[in-house]
Amino acid sequence: MSLLRPASSQPLLASLALFCSLAWPTAQAAEPAPSAAKEGPLAALPYTPALDLPSMDRTVDPCEDFYQFACGGWMTNNPVPDDQSRWSVYAKMANENQRYLWGTLERLAGERKAGAALNANQAKMADYWGACMNEEAANAAGLAPLQPLLAQIQGLSSKKQLPVLIAALHLQLGNERVLFGFGANQDFANANQVIAFAMAGGISLPDRDMYLKGDEKSVQLRQQYERHIARVFEVLGDRPEAAAAAAKLVLATETGLAQQMLSRVDKRDPYKTFHKMNARGLQALTPGFDWAAYRQALAVPAKLNTYNVTEPAFFKALDKRLQQMSLDEIKTYLRWQAASSMAPYLNNELVQLNFDFFGQALNGVPQLKARWKRCVELVDAQLGEALGQEFVAKNFSPELKKATQQMTTEIEQAMADSVKHLPWMSEATKARAMQKLHSIVNKIGYPDQWRDYSAFAVKAGDFVGNVQRGNAFEARRQLAKIGKPLDRGEWGMTPQTVNAYYSAQMNDMNFPAAVLQPPLFDASIDIAPSYGNTGGTIGHELIHGFDDEGRQFDAKGNLKDWWTKKDAKAFEQRAACVVDQYAQYTIVDDIKINSKLTLGEDLADLGGMVLALAAWRKHTETMKLEPRDGFTPEQRFFIGFAQWDCNTARPEALRVQALTNPHSPGRYRINGVAVNMPEFAKAFACKPGQKMVKPDAERCKVW
Repeated sequence: MSLLRPASSQPLLASLALFCSLAWPTAQAAEPAPSAAKEGPLAALPYTPALDLPSMDRTVDPCEDFYQFACGGWMTNNPVPDDQSRWSVYAKMANENQRYLWGTLERLAGERKAGAALNANQAKMADYWGACMNEEAANAAGLAPLQPLLAQIQGLSSKKQLPVLIAALHLQLGNERVLFGFGANQDFANANQVIAFAMAGGISLPDRDMYLKGDEKSVQLRQQYERHIARVFEVLGDRPEAAAAAAKLVLATETGLAQQMLSRVDKRDPYKTFHKMNARGLQALTPGFDWAAYRQALAVPAKLNTYNVTEPAFFKALDKRLQQMSLDEIKTYLRWQAASSMAPYLNNELVQLNFDFFGQALNGVPQLKARWKRCVELVDAQLGEALGQEFVAKNFSPELKKATQQMTTEIEQAMADSVKHLPWMSEATKARAMQKLHSIVNKIGYPDQWRDYSAFAVKAGDFVGNVQRGNAFEARRQLAKIGKPLDRGEWGMTPQTVNAYYSAQMNDMNFPAAVLQPPLFDASIDIAPSYGNTGGTIGHELIHGFDDEGRQFDAKGNLKDWWTKKDAKAFEQRAACVVDQYAQYTIVDDIKINSKLTLGEDLADLGGMVLALAAWRKHTETMKLEPRDGFTPEQRFFIGFAQWDCNTARPEALRVQALTNPHSPGRYRINGVAVNMPEFAKAFACKPGQKMVKPDAERCKVW
């Protein structure tokens, strides 16, 4: 998940899907970027206040461009680093966290080498870190770690063997790039039960539309992608003409799969991804693919006979394509997916090659990341809660947790007050809304029960083996949930993640310890900026339970319509105001925001700030508030809100984000909200006719 506060409402499949991509971005490599060369491990997290005056540009009138006023200095002082596609307050905090965790892992590795007494998790992290950081060994090994995977693929002698091979690749590669995804998630109809999910997959580019769009830039990108595929096949030993033919086959195969996928907008409608069936129904979709053999290879008991097939049409098309492809063509496609998936963990040649396309061509990143960064990210991905224990021990006090819990309670009360006084909602729907609100579970800081990694075998000096065993460990951990009651205590993010999320099916809000640090939550100064920032985050996640997607789930997390038709129509009319507003904003070039994709986040941004403001006012109603730094308390609240999303991005990355990101760009997440809040205009004495002022009749308001 990308570092975009507040996180999107946790995608319904993301937190529990089995074959999610491993969190080692493709823009990675062995040598540190020049901009990062001076970075070293940190012994403590640095401090930035929740309202940072140097980040502002006071030459700009806040009533004309509030985002520039609050963040202009930040954007000038924080250009996108050479090893990043975009940069933000959240990304900068994440980078500082990585440097802190780098220091933690270096310390553990040193203690391990010195023979110090470490607990089992600390020893695993030390060994994993040491193997990952050994670049010399990775270069010496060359393609050798990839050969067992390629041998498995080459050994395919019949299409009947394909299900067992796909199961093995899924376990070792740990992602959805090999034909499809298969995992565990809550039953949409019974959120207390976990069932198997079969999901569309098989493509390597970030979005299906990148295969389908006919504009000049999309065509050019596909040509670059095809050349990249060919180059990878050449590194594997294919002759240039054979590699070129293989690349055409791979691109054609992935394009065919992409054509059958739902769009990202369609996937936001849970009814379009809920197709429950038994094993016989699943098998009928793909007569040529033996699901029983696949399931047996994954050790999923045959008695577990309930599946949600998120996109049945995709699986029908997949079966047809597999029947049409020759055995050699299938092997070619699988060789590509294996090599591309493992490229970031191999020698410098493949790491560089992988970056040249997925980092530079796709996202415009000019420089490879330092090896220490990718190793921190890998430990976070595969031993995240073990690493989280080290982070929490020194960075999350009981006092901080108590303060956050109080803020959360106040914002939930603001939501209750809002629901109670809504003029457009009937009493019947209000009662169900209140039931859902009071059922939300708030998870703050870290899990009550830490994850058990005893089944994850980490071997000193075996970097690629550790990655593959880590993939298999997580895959089996997820598969073991199928057919069992839900564990509602589980988290979908590690404590050291600078982000937050709401899960519609769990009906919970999750705020990792790292997102509750300065400058996001700052107890050392007046509370106004923190309510604008962290309060807005809490309100944002809370509203996700009632946005266009989340509102379709009831208090128990079941997909169930609890709205009267009149109330649902009234909600949709108010949401349409937000859709129309954000559709006018340009992301890059002539690309406008896909406001149907960003609707949930835009609603959460706006509603979250309304709640945060109400909670702050209630919290301070008996306090004597004084101006600070030349700003009134109300102004400090709004500046704190704006400064959470100071950011910049490369044009290439913005084009990718336009297709894939359910969040609007930072400028519009701030200005688009403020322009709808009369309290903002009053705080800054804005006049009618200024850009940040909407006539009352045109303002969007839902909650």
